[in-house]
Amino acid sequence: MVGSQEILKEPADFGTLPVIGKRHWQALMTFLSLVIAYSMRVNLSVGIVAMTDNTEANHHIPVLPWDSSTKGIILSSFFWGYLILQIPAGLMSRKFGPKYLLFWATIVCSVLTLLVPYIAENFSWVILCMTRVAMGLVQGAFYPCVNAHTSKWAPPLEKSRIFSFVFIGTQFGTFLTMPIAGYLAASPWGWPSIFYCTGLCGVLWSVAWLFVGADSPDCHPTISDGERHYIVSSLSQVSTENSHFTTPWKSIMTSVPVLALITVHFCQNWGYWMLLTQLPNYLSHVLRFDLKSNGLISSLPYLIMCLLTFVFSWAADYINARRILPLSASRKIWNSLAHCGGAAALVGMSFISSSVTGAVVLLTTSVSLGAGIYMGYLATALDLSPNFSGVLMGIVNCLGNISSFLAPMVTGFIVKDEASRDEWMIAFYISAGIFFVGNLIFIVFGSSDVQPWNNPLHVKT
Repeated sequence: MVGSQEILKEPADFGTLPVIGKRHWQALMTFLSLVIAYSMRVNLSVGIVAMTDNTEANHHIPVLPWDSSTKGIILSSFFWGYLILQIPAGLMSRKFGPKYLLFWATIVCSVLTLLVPYIAENFSWVILCMTRVAMGLVQGAFYPCVNAHTSKWAPPLEKSRIFSFVFIGTQFGTFLTMPIAGYLAASPWGWPSIFYCTGLCGVLWSVAWLFVGADSPDCHPTISDGERHYIVSSLSQVSTENSHFTTPWKSIMTSVPVLALITVHFCQNWGYWMLLTQLPNYLSHVLRFDLKSNGLISSLPYLIMCLLTFVFSWAADYINARRILPLSASRKIWNSLAHCGGAAALVGMSFISSSVTGAVVLLTTSVSLGAGIYMGYLATALDLSPNFSGVLMGIVNCLGNISSFLAPMVTGFIVKDEASRDEWMIAFYISAGIFFVGNLIFIVFGSSDVQPWNNPLHVKT
């Protein structure tokens, strides 16, 4: 029923479903797509330390003369392009399917990643920024495509687990890339090898995706009838005609739950990307970790976040399947754990000025508790409108990611002396406050009810 919460159905009459079905293989491939996407997105966060540090870099590889403000601009430039294709990609993934759009986005981004060392060594930092803008442009298709794909493949009883597993690829990609990037930067191959390795992985995934990816169960050539019927019949809010629907722009952009979703995503991205892009610098200049230790410690929060996501997602599905809590209440509790817990840990940094271990523990806590967002506000993009989930994620990710380039730039201008702990604390306090405000808005105005405009055939737009 439109306007109500999604009905959870038991898979009763579809025969014996395989333990590992085609839906799980599709989830694995989209998980890997986000692993690859984030490896190409965050490789510069560790690489830029080696690219600009005379004391750490290999002497036979050029050191680039970029100051803190320049590095902040370079790190944020990815997001200047990232915003542009979000909404068009959502529309295209709904109309044409996400498979080939995701393929082209990955292959183009991979080639650009392979070119980064040549561009950085032979051209000005402005040209490197333009390259990163282009990478962000094509990566703008990832979230809308993956969201649209997941909306066709994830049955309601498995939604939290599949959705969380797929999107934890973002954290797993970060976890893998940071320590490996640290070791590669300190190796005889130096920082250029970071970009060669991540770019090559993207090319290999693209080739595999062409053979095994499918837009929906109805498009998959080898899925069993039982599994196909189980998935399709359980997705009662997803119309088979949704590619022909007219997008209800006015209804979407005036929807209070959507506006709350955009706001909380903006606030999440501010804190997340401030930490992700700047944490290696903090560890290097304030806590004095070398390149290898820096990459390893920087990756630790994302490893723990991955593990917590699996625990939280199973708990969330258990709670939702047994209706222990209303779905909206469940989403808001998980989100509060992520944002209030993360904010408290950042504020706590002010009380452990002399403890390196304490600082690492609190930073790890702040990032890893973010696992709650996958059962929190991020899942509501599927809840609010299964038919327009790709478009909705495009809108949310477009507007919400404005903070993704603002946060590194603002931090770069605040932290003039990268060894000054006091200047870093200002950046941490700002992020903590933004986390708190975003969660408060989501609690008050957010919802997980399917919206009336999900089916334009039944309502006037």
